Amino acid sequence: MRKPKVLIVDDDPAIRFGMGEYLEFEGFDVSEAADCEGALQSFTAVRPDMAILDYSLPDGNALGLLPRLQQVDCTVPLLILTGHGSIDLAVQAIKLGAEQFLTKPVELPALLAVLRRLIENQRNRRTQAARESLSAREEISPFVGGSAAIRRLADEARRIAAVESPVLIQGETGSGKGVLAHWLHRNGPRAAEAFVDLNCAGLSREFLETELFGHERGAFTGAVNRKTGLLEVADRGTVFLDEVGDIEQSVQPKLLKVLEEKQFRRMGEVRDRVVDIRLIAASHRDLQARVREGFFRADLYFRISTVPLRIPPLRDRVEDILPLATTLLERLASDLGRPRLSIAPDAARALEEYRWPGNIRELRNVLERAVLLSDREEFHRADLRFEPLSQVVEAVANLTLEEVERQHIERILALEGGRVPAAAAKLGIPRSTLYEKLKRYGLRSVQD
Repeated sequence: MRKPKVLIVDDDPAIRFGMGEYLEFEGFDVSEAADCEGALQSFTAVRPDMAILDYSLPDGNALGLLPRLQQVDCTVPLLILTGHGSIDLAVQAIKLGAEQFLTKPVELPALLAVLRRLIENQRNRRTQAARESLSAREEISPFVGGSAAIRRLADEARRIAAVESPVLIQGETGSGKGVLAHWLHRNGPRAAEAFVDLNCAGLSREFLETELFGHERGAFTGAVNRKTGLLEVADRGTVFLDEVGDIEQSVQPKLLKVLEEKQFRRMGEVRDRVVDIRLIAASHRDLQARVREGFFRADLYFRISTVPLRIPPLRDRVEDILPLATTLLERLASDLGRPRLSIAPDAARALEEYRWPGNIRELRNVLERAVLLSDREEFHRADLRFEPLSQVVEAVANLTLEEVERQHIERILALEGGRVPAAAAKLGIPRSTLYEKLKRYGLRSVQD
């Protein structure tokens, strides 16, 4: 189990030594700083679970330091110690974000009790936030069905859920890679921490770097403010990189450094930051072929594929189609306030005979279309509208990739009434990515 990290900021080395020795004996991982600037640097690099600040420091005081630390991470509890306590000073400190204000001298057992209480409160807040986030994004189980292939996948996933090693999920588009990634996080040791995801497909090097690593103010033209990257947001949690095979080659060494050394740098920054994440990657591409062709680093491939999982396409597990369809219909009926929906025998045969090039995502779209366009409680073959792959290929054969993407985004945005959050969820990409694409293609949306 990871030790809680505490940062002690005091200009008296004897106090830092005594307090640090005691807390290390009690199971803490201790870092130290002697002034405001050192505190800011250590806080940024170490990302502690708790910080103890002496009020008077050589280059300032704790009241001036508080907002600077909170700008880095506002979730870390901050405790102030002072030899000159007053009610006014305590009130001011609490207003600025301090969790606790104690007057010196403080007995170490009493300090320990306060630290443990504050860290437990922080852990409870994170757990609750994680539960609310997961509840809001609840998906169907990735293991619906009884085929040998899906039972094998479920068995493999349950065995590796508790490990910390990187996981590579491979499978065709729409097969449920994101759903499986969420399941691994929910059932792993970091379930109470953040889960952040990024679809790397089609992202420029600059945009991908700033999304992953963040940037400092002035790092490039247009960087008017500091930006925290997804790696920092996910510290102690899970990062899910979908379509990892599309990551620009110049960014790949930086991702490898995160996995091997747990360090990275924001764009425009000269010092390393420490981060603790579990990586789950996914791709519909043959990454070994990408390595052979020189588009993907071999060392990065071997690092992210420590634990490989492969999701079989829907056409290879026909016996799972009806259980999946039934589960999806139950969810759709609940979301739309409809009574229980069922599938007639002729519709069941049609679903099982179709090849499903878009896999589970396409199955959901076909069923959702049927629910929206029909008032029946039992669906027949006539209610199902498929889009044969040959027709799709013929329709896009003369379009560029950007034109295809623009048309697809425009269609989904229209279906969702111009609402970016709903469209991003249906497209399977983060809102920030969709906003960037809307700007690139000159498309308009309504306010969130």
